[in-house]
Amino acid sequence: MKITKINLLNFRNYEKLDIIFHDGMNIFIGDNAQGKTNILEAIVILAITKSHRLGNEPNLIQFGKNRAKVKGKIQQERIIKELEIDLEVGKKELYINKTPIRKLSDYISNLNIISFTPDDLEIIKSSPSVRRNILNIQLSQLSKKYLNTYNEYNKLLKVRNEYLKILLTNSIADKKYLEVITDKLIEKAIVIYQERKEYIDSINEYMSLIYQDITGCEGLFLEYIPNVAISDYSVDALREVLHTVYQDNYRKELNYGITLFGPHRDDFSFYLEEKDLKVYGSQGQQRLAVICYKLSEIHIFEKLCHTKPVLLFDDIFSELDIEKRNKLLNYINQDIQSIITTTDLKNIRKKYLTNAFIFKVENGKITRK
Repeated sequence: MKITKINLLNFRNYEKLDIIFHDGMNIFIGDNAQGKTNILEAIVILAITKSHRLGNEPNLIQFGKNRAKVKGKIQQERIIKELEIDLEVGKKELYINKTPIRKLSDYISNLNIISFTPDDLEIIKSSPSVRRNILNIQLSQLSKKYLNTYNEYNKLLKVRNEYLKILLTNSIADKKYLEVITDKLIEKAIVIYQERKEYIDSINEYMSLIYQDITGCEGLFLEYIPNVAISDYSVDALREVLHTVYQDNYRKELNYGITLFGPHRDDFSFYLEEKDLKVYGSQGQQRLAVICYKLSEIHIFEKLCHTKPVLLFDDIFSELDIEKRNKLLNYINQDIQSIITTTDLKNIRKKYLTNAFIFKVENGKITRK
């Protein structure tokens, strides 16, 4: 899968921008705060309809303008598609080949991406909600079934939470209705648990090997942490565990007025040689762990989607020594399209740059070097 071009209108600091990409490596070089990250952000929005910068969507439209547009041309083998997102305050319109798209599940996965930004260190450092968001974004690209199921789960979760509050304050409310909602919620939860477990197991097949190749150290892995004790991920076992949990905790959930158990409270952790990187990892170890996690996803996209995603790496070389920079580029430079931002190309071997498109970014102006 490749993105061959992108067109921006009134997006961030770009009033009008047209870029044609190389089908291999593309490097945007420039000082900080010049607009490099905005290009990657536009591609993320084109792929998953929302920004990777949490809380920044109101600022996507250039100051003083009413609307913005992100348009891109995507090629997968011989199939070419034009994706477009029109942005207004509080509103988005999605198009594929100029046809309006109403369902999110019909749009997502037309452009598969793997992105890394310095903020992704929050995957390790921050709260479980940040890590769940990462799981949901990546699994939604990989599986339309997951995306639909997760959306349906959230709708049922909202209904269940509202009815728990009704049961607490209304003595004549029918508890059987809660049981019906709970049964439906459990069926959606089973799918989510299974797909998350399979995804994390697949990550662990590759992540440690990539980390070892780049750093020489072994033992990097993810541990999946549901907030329900699960030892068997078969349908029947999951159904039984969840039924028991909801029955045993009915009074507790009633008092709180919310659903306390289920995949909406899942988590996962990064471990290196059995040590939790959130607690014991250095900044450099955490950074490389997240990068290796992202690189391992390439293999999963190939396995499940039969295509290679587009890699988006923002400020990828920061805090990496010369050897690690070049070993990292060896992974990126293997028959896959990558779009990279950096402030410099010091000590990068020429063999990685020979066929790359290199763009200079300065004060919102982009020129091909």
